[in-house]
Amino acid sequence: MTATRSPDSRGGRWTDRLLAEGSDPDPRFTLANERTFLAWIRTALALVAGGVGVALAGDLVDAPLRHVLAIGFSAAGALVAALAFRRWLRTERALRRDETLPPPALAPLMSYGLAVAAVALVLALLFTR
Repeated sequence: MTATRSPDSRGGRWTDRLLAEGSDPDPRFTLANERTFLAWIRTALALVAGGVGVALAGDLVDAPLRHVLAIGFSAAGALVAALAFRRWLRTERALRRDETLPPPALAPLMSYGLAVAAVALVLALLFTR
């Protein structure tokens, strides 16, 4: 027995609502979108791992700053994971509707956020010794 998709955009599973929009894009574009999503998920995991690493840094960084950096890296990882799915979904919708792809909102957030975090970590290492 085959499941049918309901075109009702107010109910049902999110996948049914997504697949009811537009037409199927070239599978290469959908797979490229998925690879990009997985790259952002790997970045999110790296940020969370960085938070754990900073939390376990011991005497390398003083406790209050260590906690702030660990929470900051972990929270950034959670934010990137959530925004990665949003980006994947918006891109997939645009592909299905044959629209212009949305601009990458994660890229500037990640680049500036990482720069600020790196400067904070360098300053912490310089002034705690």
